[in-house]
Amino acid sequence: MTLRVLTRYHLELLVRSQRWLAPGLAYVVVLGLGLSGGDDTAGAAAFSAGLLVPVAGWLVRAAVGAEPAQSRACLVAAAGWPRVHLAALLAAVLAGLGLGLAGLAAAVLLGSGGSGAAVAAGALATVVCVLSGAAVGALCNRPVVTGAYAVPLGLGGVVAVLLVPGSPANAVVRALVLGARGALSVPWWTLPAALVLAAACCWAAVAAAVRRGD
Repeated sequence: MTLRVLTRYHLELLVRSQRWLAPGLAYVVVLGLGLSGGDDTAGAAAFSAGLLVPVAGWLVRAAVGAEPAQSRACLVAAAGWPRVHLAALLAAVLAGLGLGLAGLAAAVLLGSGGSGAAVAAGALATVVCVLSGAAVGALCNRPVVTGAYAVPLGLGGVVAVLLVPGSPANAVVRALVLGARGALSVPWWTLPAALVLAAACCWAAVAAAVRRGD
Protein backbone atom coordinates (compact mmCIF):
# COMPACT_ATOMS: atom_id res chain seq x y z
CA MET A 1 0.00 0.00 0.00
CA THR A 2 1.57 3.28 -1.13
CA LEU A 3 1.92 6.43 0.93
CA ARG A 4 -0.32 8.27 -1.54
CA VAL A 5 -3.14 5.78 -1.04
CA LEU A 6 -2.73 5.88 2.74
CA THR A 7 -2.74 9.68 2.79
CA ARG A 8 -5.92 9.80 0.71
CA TYR A 9 -7.51 7.25 3.05
CA HIS A 10 -6.63 9.29 6.13
CA LEU A 11 -7.86 12.48 4.50
CA GLU A 12 -11.19 10.86 3.62
CA LEU A 13 -11.41 9.44 7.14
CA LEU A 14 -10.74 12.88 8.62
CA VAL A 15 -13.55 14.35 6.52
CA ARG A 16 -16.05 11.52 7.06
CA SER A 17 -15.46 11.36 10.81
CA GLN A 18 -16.16 15.12 11.01
CA ARG A 19 -13.18 15.51 13.36
CA TRP A 20 -12.06 18.40 11.15
CA LEU A 21 -15.20 20.38 11.97
CA ALA A 22 -14.06 21.80 15.31
CA PRO A 23 -10.73 23.23 14.11
CA GLY A 24 -12.24 24.18 10.75
CA LEU A 25 -15.17 26.06 12.26
CA ALA A 26 -12.93 27.72 14.84
CA TYR A 27 -10.73 29.00 12.03
CA VAL A 28 -13.66 30.24 9.97
CA VAL A 29 -15.39 31.96 12.90
CA VAL A 30 -12.28 33.71 14.25
CA LEU A 31 -11.20 34.70 10.75
CA GLY A 32 -14.66 36.06 10.01
CA LEU A 33 -14.61 38.11 13.21
CA GLY A 34 -11.15 39.47 12.47
CA LEU A 35 -11.56 40.40 8.81
CA SER A 36 -13.50 43.32 7.45
CA GLY A 37 -13.91 44.95 4.07
CA GLY A 38 -11.07 47.23 3.04
CA ASP A 39 -8.44 45.69 5.32
CA ASP A 40 -4.89 45.81 4.01
CA THR A 41 -4.24 42.52 2.23
CA ALA A 42 -0.89 41.93 3.90
CA GLY A 43 -2.33 42.47 7.38
CA ALA A 44 -5.35 40.27 6.67
CA ALA A 45 -3.09 37.54 5.30
CA ALA A 46 -0.93 37.77 8.43
CA PHE A 47 -4.01 37.28 10.62
CA SER A 48 -5.17 34.32 8.54
CA ALA A 49 -1.74 32.69 8.58
CA GLY A 50 -1.22 33.16 12.30
CA LEU A 51 -4.51 31.39 13.03
CA LEU A 52 -3.32 28.39 11.02
CA VAL A 53 -0.61 27.44 13.53
CA PRO A 54 -3.02 26.26 16.27
CA VAL A 55 -5.52 25.01 13.68
CA ALA A 56 -2.92 22.82 11.95
CA GLY A 57 -1.81 21.40 15.29
CA TRP A 58 -5.46 20.66 16.12
CA LEU A 59 -5.93 18.96 12.74
CA VAL A 60 -2.95 16.72 13.45
CA ARG A 61 -4.56 15.68 16.73
CA ALA A 62 -7.80 14.98 14.88
CA ALA A 63 -6.10 13.01 12.10
CA VAL A 64 -3.95 10.74 14.27
CA GLY A 65 -6.94 9.89 16.45
CA ALA A 66 -9.59 9.50 13.78
CA GLU A 67 -9.00 5.84 12.99
CA PRO A 68 -10.39 3.08 15.23
CA ALA A 69 -7.76 0.90 16.86
CA GLN A 70 -8.76 -2.28 15.00
CA SER A 71 -8.70 -0.58 11.61
CA ARG A 72 -5.33 0.97 12.41
CA ALA A 73 -3.95 -2.42 13.35
CA CYS A 74 -5.02 -3.82 9.98
CA LEU A 75 -3.36 -0.94 8.15
CA VAL A 76 -0.17 -1.37 10.13
CA ALA A 77 -0.09 -5.06 9.27
CA ALA A 78 -0.43 -4.20 5.58
CA ALA A 79 1.80 -1.12 5.32
CA GLY A 80 3.84 -0.77 8.51
CA TRP A 81 3.87 1.85 11.26
CA PRO A 82 6.05 4.47 9.47
CA ARG A 83 3.83 4.92 6.44
CA VAL A 84 0.56 4.71 8.39
CA HIS A 85 1.50 7.44 10.87
CA LEU A 86 3.20 9.60 8.25
CA ALA A 87 0.08 9.41 6.08
CA ALA A 88 -2.05 10.69 8.97
CA LEU A 89 0.32 13.63 9.43
CA LEU A 90 0.28 14.41 5.70
CA ALA A 91 -3.53 14.30 5.67
CA ALA A 92 -3.61 16.91 8.44
CA VAL A 93 -1.17 19.12 6.50
CA LEU A 94 -3.31 18.89 3.35
CA ALA A 95 -6.45 19.74 5.31
CA GLY A 96 -4.67 22.72 6.86
CA LEU A 97 -3.47 23.93 3.48
CA GLY A 98 -7.00 23.70 2.11
CA LEU A 99 -8.37 25.82 4.94
CA GLY A 100 -5.48 28.24 4.70
CA LEU A 101 -5.82 28.83 0.97
CA ALA A 102 -9.55 29.44 1.40
CA GLY A 103 -8.78 31.91 4.18
CA LEU A 104 -6.16 33.66 2.06
CA ALA A 105 -8.65 33.97 -0.79
CA ALA A 106 -11.15 35.56 1.61
CA ALA A 107 -8.46 37.97 2.85
CA VAL A 108 -7.62 39.01 -0.72
CA LEU A 109 -11.25 39.39 -1.78
CA LEU A 110 -12.26 41.38 1.28
CA GLY A 111 -9.03 43.35 1.44
CA SER A 112 -7.98 46.49 -0.29
CA GLY A 113 -6.66 44.70 -3.36
CA GLY A 114 -3.01 44.35 -2.41
CA SER A 115 -0.12 43.86 -4.77
CA GLY A 116 1.03 40.57 -6.20
CA ALA A 117 3.89 40.61 -3.70
CA ALA A 118 1.41 40.77 -0.81
CA VAL A 119 -0.58 37.85 -2.19
CA ALA A 120 2.61 35.83 -2.75
CA ALA A 121 3.77 36.61 0.77
CA GLY A 122 0.36 35.57 2.07
CA ALA A 123 0.62 32.24 0.25
CA LEU A 124 4.10 31.75 1.68
CA ALA A 125 2.87 32.55 5.18
CA THR A 126 -0.01 30.11 4.76
CA VAL A 127 2.29 27.22 3.88
CA VAL A 128 4.88 28.12 6.53
CA CYS A 129 2.31 28.41 9.32
CA VAL A 130 0.57 25.15 8.38
CA LEU A 131 3.93 23.34 8.40
CA SER A 132 4.88 24.94 11.72
CA GLY A 133 1.58 24.03 13.32
CA ALA A 134 1.84 20.48 12.00
CA ALA A 135 5.34 20.22 13.47
CA VAL A 136 3.97 21.19 16.89
CA GLY A 137 1.07 18.78 16.49
CA ALA A 138 3.36 15.91 15.51
CA LEU A 139 5.45 16.31 18.67
CA CYS A 140 2.62 17.11 21.10
CA ASN A 141 0.20 14.28 20.29
CA ARG A 142 0.25 10.51 20.17
CA PRO A 143 2.51 8.61 20.08
CA VAL A 144 5.10 11.14 21.34
CA VAL A 145 2.88 12.64 24.06
CA THR A 146 -0.23 10.98 25.41
CA GLY A 147 -2.66 11.69 28.19
CA ALA A 148 -3.55 14.99 29.82
CA TYR A 149 -0.26 16.70 28.96
CA ALA A 150 -0.77 16.69 25.18
CA VAL A 151 -3.10 19.71 24.97
CA PRO A 152 -1.18 22.11 27.27
CA LEU A 153 2.12 21.15 25.65
CA GLY A 154 0.58 21.73 22.25
CA LEU A 155 -0.68 25.17 23.29
CA GLY A 156 2.75 26.02 24.64
CA GLY A 157 4.35 24.88 21.40
CA VAL A 158 1.96 27.01 19.35
CA VAL A 159 2.77 30.09 21.44
CA ALA A 160 6.49 29.44 21.09
CA VAL A 161 6.30 28.97 17.32
CA LEU A 162 4.37 32.22 16.92
CA LEU A 163 6.27 34.39 19.38
CA VAL A 164 9.89 33.19 19.49
CA PRO A 165 11.99 35.47 17.24
CA GLY A 166 13.66 33.58 14.42
CA SER A 167 11.03 30.88 14.06
CA PRO A 168 9.71 30.62 10.48
CA ALA A 169 6.10 31.35 11.46
CA ASN A 170 7.08 34.36 13.57
CA ALA A 171 9.31 35.77 10.82
CA VAL A 172 6.78 35.49 8.02
CA VAL A 173 3.82 36.80 10.03
CA ARG A 174 5.93 39.69 11.34
CA ALA A 175 7.02 40.52 7.77
CA LEU A 176 3.40 40.71 6.65
CA VAL A 177 2.38 42.88 9.60
CA LEU A 178 5.26 45.27 8.92
CA GLY A 179 4.45 45.16 5.20
CA ALA A 180 0.94 46.37 5.96
CA ARG A 181 2.50 49.51 7.46
CA GLY A 182 5.22 50.07 4.88
CA ALA A 183 7.48 48.28 2.41
CA LEU A 184 6.97 44.51 2.29
CA SER A 185 10.08 42.34 2.49
CA VAL A 186 9.24 38.69 1.82
CA PRO A 187 11.33 36.27 3.94
CA TRP A 188 11.54 33.39 1.47
CA TRP A 189 14.00 31.53 3.71
CA THR A 190 11.11 30.68 6.01
CA LEU A 191 9.76 28.06 3.59
CA PRO A 192 12.81 25.74 3.59
CA ALA A 193 13.21 26.36 7.32
CA ALA A 194 9.58 25.34 7.96
CA LEU A 195 10.01 22.29 5.73
CA VAL A 196 13.07 21.18 7.70
CA LEU A 197 11.28 21.79 11.00
CA ALA A 198 8.19 19.85 9.93
CA ALA A 199 10.25 17.00 8.46
CA ALA A 200 12.29 16.66 11.66
CA CYS A 201 9.23 16.66 13.91
CA CYS A 202 7.35 14.21 11.69
CA TRP A 203 10.40 11.92 11.62
CA ALA A 204 10.50 12.00 15.43
CA ALA A 205 6.78 11.20 15.63
CA VAL A 206 7.08 8.34 13.14
CA ALA A 207 10.09 6.95 15.01
CA ALA A 208 8.10 7.07 18.25
CA ALA A 209 5.19 5.28 16.54
CA VAL A 210 7.49 2.50 15.38
CA ARG A 211 9.19 2.16 18.77
CA ARG A 212 6.02 2.20 20.85
CA GLY A 213 3.72 0.51 18.37
CA ASP A 214 1.04 3.15 18.81
